[in-house]
Amino acid sequence: MSALILSLETSSPICSVALHRAGELVGQSELRLEKSHSSHVSVLTHQLLENTGHSLRDLAAVAVSDGPGSYTGLRIGAAAAKGLCFALDIPLLAVSTLQALAVQVAATTAQPERYLFCPMLDARRMEVYTALYTHAAETVLAPTPLILDEHSFAEQLAHHQLLCFGSGADKFQPLVAASPQVQFLTGVQPSAIAVGALAYEAYQRQEFRDVAYYEPFYLKEVYTTTPKPRV
Repeated sequence: MSALILSLETSSPICSVALHRAGELVGQSELRLEKSHSSHVSVLTHQLLENTGHSLRDLAAVAVSDGPGSYTGLRIGAAAAKGLCFALDIPLLAVSTLQALAVQVAATTAQPERYLFCPMLDARRMEVYTALYTHAAETVLAPTPLILDEHSFAEQLAHHQLLCFGSGADKFQPLVAASPQVQFLTGVQPSAIAVGALAYEAYQRQEFRDVAYYEPFYLKEVYTTTPKPRV
């Protein structure tokens, strides 16, 4: 029987789970509630398995959206995926959030070979987490934090059309409003469906992560503060 892979996407406000067999979508479920991931990712997983006639024992691997994205969301997804892999003794896969977004958009874009796909996730102020991919998901620019200005991607825009999308893309649009080389899509959110499509390819290559030591790809160091002691 072909590999059945469960994929979790928790890097954004949307909590999404999907089930693929040999790269083909079996089913998916998602919940659009802020700060709901910790209490709902397990429920969505069990409901999806039940609705598709499967159980946890049928899983060959679990895939998780690797980041960048919400620090808390990524931690929740990683913990859930690692817990399942440890309990079931199955491999863990991790898929780039930005690459999955690019694959997701390329799959529904007419003549995708015309574009470089530019996912952008909102960071702070004028900063985004971004990357560039071809229509075949090949990396042109590796994931990076970028402070946007009117010269961003100037080298690529000299030779390519860019298709920008994601939660940070609206920051870039006013800066390149006059450029015919840049187009924008709205309403694009990360989905476990795209994570699952890439996860099967990683599964075939046996690109498994260490369940004990895996940490999400935050892209930037996470800063925490220590409360000041009361006097």
